[in-house]
Amino acid sequence: MKRHLHILLALILIIVGLVCGPQQRLAVASAADKLPHLLVLATGGTIAGKASGISAIGYTAGEVTGKDLIAAAPGIEKLATLSTDQISNIGSQDMNDEVWLKLHARIKKAFEKKEADGIVITHGTDTLEETAFFLEQVLPTDQPVVIVAAMRPSTAVSADGPGNLEEAVKVAAHPDSQGRGVLVVMNDTIHETRDVTKTNTTSLQTFKSPNAGPIGYVDLASVRYLHSPGKYPRPRFKIPAKAPMPRVDIIYSHSNMTADLIDASVKGGAKGIILAGVGDGNTSKAALDTLAAAAKTGVLVVRSSHVGTGFTNRNAEINDDKMGFAASLDLNPQKARILLQLLISNGVTDIGKVQAAIAKR
Repeated sequence: MKRHLHILLALILIIVGLVCGPQQRLAVASAADKLPHLLVLATGGTIAGKASGISAIGYTAGEVTGKDLIAAAPGIEKLATLSTDQISNIGSQDMNDEVWLKLHARIKKAFEKKEADGIVITHGTDTLEETAFFLEQVLPTDQPVVIVAAMRPSTAVSADGPGNLEEAVKVAAHPDSQGRGVLVVMNDTIHETRDVTKTNTTSLQTFKSPNAGPIGYVDLASVRYLHSPGKYPRPRFKIPAKAPMPRVDIIYSHSNMTADLIDASVKGGAKGIILAGVGDGNTSKAALDTLAAAAKTGVLVVRSSHVGTGFTNRNAEINDDKMGFAASLDLNPQKARILLQLLISNGVTDIGKVQAAIAKR
């Protein structure tokens, strides 16, 4: 009897499928065709972190795959048709030039082959701003590339990754995101790569743009930009042929500053030095004199500040013209380092050209 019922039920389902199936399948296919196609590139980080319990501490970064991250964000498939590639699965403290070049190559291919209308990159928070700034300098496209992260691992009871990923997909899928370059989306805010930085070791609202503020907001209902996108040619720089890029060191200034680290950097083969200075990019007389001597030998020296906000002004307290330095203006030390690496990779050896490149937004 049960067997007969199973057969009857199967026949009914087949008939219903024949009558209703084509229309329903057409409607679903039509809806899917209208959705933008986004490629999610996973690199690891806390957003892909895992702990043994539900705590946000004691976790290991880079344990969960990109596919798992998408599966953990219910309803995200209604925003875009998603595919994913696992570029790496590391904590972003281990981010390096090789992964950057892989990201660049995969993004370039996806847009050239028309595989995607936009890109979402999942990343750790520690060096997110560096990856974002690098890609902004070398990608040749106006199509949206959005980088997203989380401050809590995927297994935490209040994980912020799924919500951040949903918002990143919303931003990447939105037509107003065209022409804005690489964007960082975190905790309801949208930031440009030049301005954004991590400002707190634990807060969910860690990513801010201290000198400029966010360029937009994203919430349950909308994506809102505060101004129109600027227009400038992309890419700004040719991609380096291979990793690693030229060595550029960051020297951190402090009280009782000596010249030892600067000497070691020059002897170690650094092509450039970023001074993470006190105040307005300042340092001790001993360090300044040694930096000036290094500049005379062809080492490119850029003054920046470890204060966190504000500008490192040219020829203010320090005579940059006399010393042979450039000033980083609104770039923090880590972004000034990346810019200088790219300049050196592209054959720039003149400090005046370095200063001009820094000033160009």
